[in-house]
Amino acid sequence: MRIVLELEPEGGELALPVHYNHLVQGLIYRSLDEALAGWFHDRGYCCGKRRFKLFTFSRLFSQGRKYDPEKKTIIFPGPVRLKVGSVDVDLLESLVVHLIRRREVRLNGRLCHFTSVEVEMPVEARGPVVVRALSPIVVYSTLKNGAGGKKTYYYNPWEREFQEKIFENLRRKWSAFHGSGEPPALEGAYIKPVRVSKRNEAIVLFKGTVIKGWTGLYELYLPEAYFSLAYDAGLGAKNPQGFGMVEMWQPRGRGLTSQKEA
Repeated sequence: MRIVLELEPEGGELALPVHYNHLVQGLIYRSLDEALAGWFHDRGYCCGKRRFKLFTFSRLFSQGRKYDPEKKTIIFPGPVRLKVGSVDVDLLESLVVHLIRRREVRLNGRLCHFTSVEVEMPVEARGPVVVRALSPIVVYSTLKNGAGGKKTYYYNPWEREFQEKIFENLRRKWSAFHGSGEPPALEGAYIKPVRVSKRNEAIVLFKGTVIKGWTGLYELYLPEAYFSLAYDAGLGAKNPQGFGMVEMWQPRGRGLTSQKEA
């Protein structure tokens, strides 16, 4: 399930640092029932030693947003829209109820009035579809370096591991959410870049940690059980930090041509 929240900044515009994911994540947690927020923050859904929150969110959307190079901030004129998705309806209901009751939130210290919420219609994918990344898709491995330490390697969409890791992550999410049973087969499934270039690489600083991901357009085929999971909870890793949200994309005019760029 996915919702679209609309906020109106007091004074007409909202100024945020370039790397603002942690501020949006904090807004979401603060806007949940206290017990529910604690459960998601500290526990979540478990698959072995791994824990999944199974929610994600988009970047902020605003008409006419602009970058202020002197202050190194992004200016978002109101209204500002945010998409939040989760397989857990309780999380979304708690978020909306809180916003309706309070009618206002703070982002980076700026008061924002909650003006509306929209529930998106469920999406069905029968066969391959083209999706657009609303927040960067993150795929990585933690490797050991020569000194015995650990190093994080982020894959790009043209590396074989990009798809492999996404599917491995989806299987674990399925097991975490359902609690038992063998994950369904991913026979015939694939994800490939359709309109992605080096310009789509996003480098985000999240609470002092550098995270690399990719936006752009991708052709995606997943069995229904996995498609709904990926659509609501996100593709790839670090979804509750604001990564991996995608939406269905409809081409305009000419057809798409697959691209491959280093």
